[in-house]
Amino acid sequence: MQKARVKLSSTESEKVDNVADDVIETADNYNAKVSGPVPLPTDIMEVPVMKTPDGEGKATWERWEMRVHKRLIDVSDSERALRQIMRVHVPEGVSIEVEIME
Repeated sequence: MQKARVKLSSTESEKVDNVADDVIETADNYNAKVSGPVPLPTDIMEVPVMKTPDGEGKATWERWEMRVHKRLIDVSDSERALRQIMRVHVPEGVSIEVEIME
């Protein structure tokens, strides 16, 4: 029996949720067992940058941050479903990783 673990990540949570819904819908069409989507902790990357380029003057800072949202979905029991999941349209900005386990 094959099992696939689908990992989705993006800086836009709406896109990740839409792709996760497409994967689950595809798996349901082929009667595959689906577990998820499991929301993983959001990675927050913060970058503080000093506004003045030379270091003279006031110590004012700009704070930039990027959030990476992740989802995890497990699909098993249907080889046809796994093939169709690999054909799901993935929009720009969404990273998808499909790991097949035995």
